[in-house]
Order: sequence, then C-alpha cells, then structure tokens
Amino acid sequence: MAALAFSPAAQSYAQAQKTPEKWDYEIVDGKRVPKAKRQVNPDGSWREEKRDGKCVEIKEMSAQGELKITRKCDD
Repeated sequence: MAALAFSPAAQSYAQAQKTPEKWDYEIVDGKRVPKAKRQVNPDGSWREEKRDGKCVEIKEMSAQGELKITRKCDD
C-alpha cells in the first residue's frame, strides 16, 4: 500500500481533488494560494478581487464582455 502513495496515479488523484467551496484558499503544488473573491451580478457582469502579498488585483467583467484588470499595491 505504501508503494501506491508514490505512484503517478496516486499523485494525479491528489492533484485532481478540489478545495472545498467555503475555504478562502486553494492548494496548488502543495502550497496555500488565496482564492479570488468574485461577486456576480444578475446582468452577468462580475467583479473579482485577489490578494497577492501587499497587492490586490481587481478584475471586472461587464455584461457586454469587456474585461478590465487593475492592480493596486500598498506602499
């Protein structure tokens, strides 16, 4: 059974698992990575904020399909 833990099939299974919806981070390459917080509006537009250290990346998609990406960093 211990040999199975190091097999390629076991590794691909571990990578295919999804992080639960309620968690505010994902596991990527064995490390915690913050999830983006997305707010979806009834007209199909959305706004997503993702923190990366001292910076915040904001993505906004309009109902017409226009994407705007803004990055703000604290000094």
